[in-house]
Amino acid sequence: MQKLLIDENLSPSLVAQANAIGFVCTHINHLGLTGLKDWELKATILEGDWTFVTNNGTDFRGPAKNPGSDGVYAGLSLHAGLICVDAPGGLNLERQKRLFDLILSNLGEGGDLTNQVLEVALSPDGSVELSRFAMPPS
Repeated sequence: MQKLLIDENLSPSLVAQANAIGFVCTHINHLGLTGLKDWELKATILEGDWTFVTNNGTDFRGPAKNPGSDGVYAGLSLHAGLICVDAPGGLNLERQKRLFDLILSNLGEGGDLTNQVLEVALSPDGSVELSRFAMPPS
């Protein structure tokens, strides 16, 4: 089962949601890493073989139109996956839980995210789009 590490900008309550259905999951706060810069988390993410869940997608994958060209994951040849949540209207706890449920379902159906990004986009009308792509590109 994939190991999920949730960024501090998302609720720690998501950990219980993932653990309840069999995922290994923790939160940046639980590891004592609160307040670290994104680039400072890189070693922990990679050494722990974590799939990282964040709503700072640009900081980690680079620009959406050219993923892997910039950001914390730029130049990585191997990673356990990245999950980027994009919600222009903001992410209250209800939205976070709803989107995380969709993420967990996608992981259960689609398998692991090694060298992939799962993009989750919530539009203002409430519709959600999930997409996967390779990073680095094959």
